Amino acid sequence: MPDWITAMLPPRTERYRVDVGGYEMHVMEVGEGRPVLMVHGNPTWGFLYRKVAAALAGAPFRLIMPDLIGLGFSDRCPDDEHQLDNHCRWMAALIDALELRDAIGVGQDWGGPVCFGALADRPGVATGLVILNTVVSPPRPGFKSTAFHRFARMPIVSDVAFRALGFPQIALWAAQGDKSTMRGEVARAYRYPLRSRRDNNAPLALARMVPNGPDHPSIPRLQKCREYLEAFEGPIEVVWGDRDPVLGSVRGWVEKLLPNAHVKRTGAGHFLQEEVPDEIAAAITRFAV
Repeated sequence: MPDWITAMLPPRTERYRVDVGGYEMHVMEVGEGRPVLMVHGNPTWGFLYRKVAAALAGAPFRLIMPDLIGLGFSDRCPDDEHQLDNHCRWMAALIDALELRDAIGVGQDWGGPVCFGALADRPGVATGLVILNTVVSPPRPGFKSTAFHRFARMPIVSDVAFRALGFPQIALWAAQGDKSTMRGEVARAYRYPLRSRRDNNAPLALARMVPNGPDHPSIPRLQKCREYLEAFEGPIEVVWGDRDPVLGSVRGWVEKLLPNAHVKRTGAGHFLQEEVPDEIAAAITRFAV
């Protein structure tokens, strides 16, 4: 990791790698106390949680920020291995390796199903959950793929855009409420791990991991995720960016599925960690009361 990225991380952030079953996952960690597993989605990496970690400085939490396999500084894998079951299995292996107990699980974008899907395989590990602009179930009735995900399935043109032109990481600002939050050096930090065409297959593969029909291979794991969340006995916090052009409208469905969750609506976009880190930190802090 170059020094200019390291300089943007919270002080005393540790970095290490963990074998999660044939691949090594890059992990950043800061703080001590109750473990908080914070999982990002497509096409970002653990860097997405740096402001949340900074807002929690001094709080009694061990903040764990892994990079999904294929993204950030974790190992790459072939396209056909980018399956939701695999990502959940790799995350569960990290949970085992770090011997997490009494944990708080936090997930955004694909990080939601990956985090909660992994925890579903490790019942009892998490005692609190934070949901951030993600999906937590199979598509609701009448679901229609977003333009982004329909584009990801277009032959040839999507491969050119994602693999050759670096889409969508070249335009993450477009999904924000405050577009200035993903400009300049911050935007460069998201592009950096995916700068090589040889190593940037994950964004397209993860976009195609989104269901486009009832027989999609992600459906069974998403159903398991829903069942885990609906049966969860601990507190659930939801922090949502309503100006998210990708998943903003999903909030109502999440609220319907989890009527006892505490919901905080914000004017942020998709990558709300960049816009409202204090609100996310406050949600996590409520678990310490």
